[in-house]
Amino acid sequence: MGQPYRTESVINLCGLHHQTSVVKSARSCLSPIRMPGSLPAVCEAAWPKDVGIIAMEVYFPSQYVEQAELEEFDGVGAGKYTVGLGQARMGFCSDREDIGSLCLTVVQRLMERSGLSYESVGRLEVGTETIIDKSKSTKTVLMQLFEESGNTDVEGVDTTNACYGGTAALFNAVNWVESSSWDGRYALVVAGDIAVYATGSARPTGGAGAVAMLVGPNAPLAFERGLRGTHMQHAYDFYKPDMVSEYPVVDGKLSIQCYLSALDRCYSVYRNKIHAQWQREGLDKRCSLEDFGFMVFHSPYCKLVQKSLARLMLNDFLCHHSPDTQSGPFSGLEAFRDVKIEDTYFDRDVEKAFMKASSEAFESKTKASLLISNQNGNMYTPSVYGCLASVLAQHTPQQLAGQRIGVFSYGSGFAATLYSIKVTQDATPGSALDKLVSSLCDLQARLDSRKKVSPDVFAQNMKLREETHHLANYIPQGSVEELFPGTWYLTRVDEKHRRQYVRRSMNDDRPLEAGLITSCITAEHIPSPLKKMPRIPAATAGPEGLVISNGDH
Repeated sequence: MGQPYRTESVINLCGLHHQTSVVKSARSCLSPIRMPGSLPAVCEAAWPKDVGIIAMEVYFPSQYVEQAELEEFDGVGAGKYTVGLGQARMGFCSDREDIGSLCLTVVQRLMERSGLSYESVGRLEVGTETIIDKSKSTKTVLMQLFEESGNTDVEGVDTTNACYGGTAALFNAVNWVESSSWDGRYALVVAGDIAVYATGSARPTGGAGAVAMLVGPNAPLAFERGLRGTHMQHAYDFYKPDMVSEYPVVDGKLSIQCYLSALDRCYSVYRNKIHAQWQREGLDKRCSLEDFGFMVFHSPYCKLVQKSLARLMLNDFLCHHSPDTQSGPFSGLEAFRDVKIEDTYFDRDVEKAFMKASSEAFESKTKASLLISNQNGNMYTPSVYGCLASVLAQHTPQQLAGQRIGVFSYGSGFAATLYSIKVTQDATPGSALDKLVSSLCDLQARLDSRKKVSPDVFAQNMKLREETHHLANYIPQGSVEELFPGTWYLTRVDEKHRRQYVRRSMNDDRPLEAGLITSCITAEHIPSPLKKMPRIPAATAGPEGLVISNGDH
């Protein structure tokens, strides 16, 4: 069954625009012997337009612990986690969930809700630092979802560098669509992790979750070409050298310094690139925070994000030729005119002054992005994309239309990029933007539907994970009934460390039997060959569960 979707994919590539000449060229691509990658010259010349994120799905665990209760349980001062870190709740996984189950859940949920056929995906890449096998990629585990479709022509594997892996995977997907390798199908990017720490001051900065993103042309969230500011450097700020433990080694102070210094460097590079672009367009202006409608950051904890936005204002202030310190956002900041940026990472006076000065910008540009971070904690690779989803979930298409969204991604070790996304102007009902926003509007309700557990139960779960991590011939002990309907979970790890998963039913409390493969979509979507791609239909009704077995590999 490979040939039909291959032919369709070529048609989609040629049908990106509506001009008559391209339509005629599309008809010339209908030959059944023509394969993707073997396109006529006119098709190869068509540069995909507005490549970016078309659809998103977010998954987080069904249980959480209150940070205020955790403060009391840990015997620390009231407000240390809730005020000092800015965290309200922390989601966590029992031993029933691992990186494979998280990613299976979020991918299948995205495909079901968007009504997509697995045949329409030509690239799938996973960004994660939750490593359960030093050879086999999580992406290959996800290929089980593609088995019924018969689609095995799917590029991509896993990408790893702390919390930056999801961004690297996303860049690879965008680059693939914009390259000569693209065959007209969608790319699917998955960022997922389980963030856990040993008992101590870092434990409340944990969390877990996954985000799946569909990438293609004519996207409502388009990547701005040439506008990426990247900084890479060697440091041991956070790393995981112990192969038999989930816990990282963390140098907290160094990690904050690396994060902030990377933000400074990336912002500087980004501003230089956009300034050069504007000059080519005949515009004589400098980039500042005012040029972003929203700004989202990788969020280890919410307070660092607020400090990071203040940091961007500090950069704007120091780079301004003659800032107005009598009125406006820089009012009263003249005392800091001569500070050196590299001396301010832990300067409390600078931090306090610029957090106050940027408070209005934080409220309008960044605060909404912290919904999932505040309520679920740090998800590592999906963190910044959970922040992006939070912005989309709390604004209307009309409020988002035409906005530039700045995105800062950071991964320890360390790797960082600041880039920008331009939101489409089309906010009409039924538009791609309208569908994307509508698909995320249930985020708050889903967060509210989770079960709160006591800090003692949370600690017991952490101890169980610690004691059973990487055990062979193991059957998980966690409750299946506490999982959200439709969640994939681990049933056993056999004597050869092979993992088996089952999906909980969507409509009752009984898990469906492993080994059965059934379709969850009654009507699969096939993109139109002569209309701009992609078109995402509303999810269709159908059987509420799909179950496959991980099987033996």
